[in-house]
Formats: sequence, C-alpha cells, structure tokens
Amino acid sequence: MRRISFDGWPCSIARTVDVLGDGWTLLVLREVFYGESRFDGFIGTLGIARNTLADRLRRLEDAGILRRSAYQSDPVRHEYLLTDKGRDFFGVLAAINAWGDRWLADDDGVPVTVHHTSCGHDTRAEVVCAACGKPLHSEDVTLRTGPGYPARLLADPAVRTRFGAGRPVDATSGGSAF
Repeated sequence: MRRISFDGWPCSIARTVDVLGDGWTLLVLREVFYGESRFDGFIGTLGIARNTLADRLRRLEDAGILRRSAYQSDPVRHEYLLTDKGRDFFGVLAAINAWGDRWLADDDGVPVTVHHTSCGHDTRAEVVCAACGKPLHSEDVTLRTGPGYPARLLADPAVRTRFGAGRPVDATSGGSAF
C-alpha cells in the first residue's frame, strides 16, 4: 500500500501529519518524554511490534526529531534521544493531553498530572496568543494566507473564497479554522 505524502501541501498541519501522522508515532514520543530511550523499553511499555517500532523510530530520526546514540558497543545498541526539534514538540503533546483530560477522562480523574517544577503547581497546557498572552479559541481568530503560501495557488477561486483573497478569514463563519 502506497503512503500518501502531505509534505508538499501549503499547510503546517498537513506537513506535521506527514511526519507524525499515526498513533504509534505519538505514543513513541510520549514514552521518550516519560524517559524511555531504548528499543526494548519501547517494546515493553507499548507492546508495539518490532518492525512497526523500527519504522517509527527511523521516521522520527529522518525527520530530525530523535537522534540515535550508541550506549553499548558489543553488540552495538542504540538509544533514541530528543533533538531540539523533538523537545519543541512537548507543547503539542501537552495540548493533546489537556484535551484528553477535559473530554476523555473517566470519573476517577485524569490519568497523568502535569507538574510544573518551576512554580510547584500541577497544571495543564493552554494555547495562548504569543503577543498578548490571552487564550486562543477558534471563535477569536481569523486565518489568512501567510508569506509561505504558494503564489500559484492564490489565483484559485476556492483558495480566494477560503482565505478571502488574502484578507483574514473568520473562523466562525462555518468553515474550518485551518
């Protein structure tokens, strides 16, 4: 089966899905943030098939999210460590966790608590405006094409309708926010 690539799409979400677009990849990254770094450790905590794990680790390494480092020489064994690009993904996992805590937690409560060691409080991720610090909600934003949007697509009537020909698009008008 041929895997469809979203790498060339003019959308950061699509490009991210191209790298991280399945559950196993996100769970491998979750385990890395929990402190796991070794192949057999991932097998033990996730119950993932060896070939599936090898594929996901290879993809994460190729994407520059993880780097492989030898921790044993005879036989050679590697651990998988986060790169700067990988560490920067923490906020995404924290946001997914916060959504799951709000909408999917059972009556016993959230399964894992995020503790902010800097201030000493339990917390949750919140997406905020980088300029003013207020929470971002779909009804409070508009979307428009950015400088990286392909100029050749701007002439397309569907794109012009979706993004208002370069003007902000109201995310509350019934269309998707992305």
